[in-house]
Amino acid sequence: MARDHLSEDKIALFKRVCREQGIKVTPQRLEIFLEIVDARDHPSAEDVYKRVKTRLPTISLDTVYRTLATFERCGLVGKVQFLEDRLRFDPNLETHQHLVCTECKGVLDFSWPEFDEAALPREVADWGRPESRHAHIRGICAACAAKRKRK
Repeated sequence: MARDHLSEDKIALFKRVCREQGIKVTPQRLEIFLEIVDARDHPSAEDVYKRVKTRLPTISLDTVYRTLATFERCGLVGKVQFLEDRLRFDPNLETHQHLVCTECKGVLDFSWPEFDEAALPREVADWGRPESRHAHIRGICAACAAKRKRK
């Protein structure tokens, strides 16, 4: 897979975070990082494993799971779960929301500043201090709706 569009900044960030966290930069970790940063489909650990295994045939699924958990703890990726689907990983750490197709399970990131900036209801303030907010809008994407229509 061509990685020309990946910025050197992302790789430098990865190496810096690993150094700061005392994590050795291994070929396996770098390849998993490059795969997840390059992904736009919010892949599961199993998806990452299948893709990386084509380049590193000796890598194990356990290594991918442990590495992704480490990346999440270090703030290099986020975890998301949609529907009753597997846990997925999101390389986009900017504030954003998700559109999720209930048929093909496709996920699309989108920005919704009004949601992010809206005042929370009083009962939320009484509850405590929220630290993040996320919206997952579920429905049927245009491609799946067109397929349904053709049937």
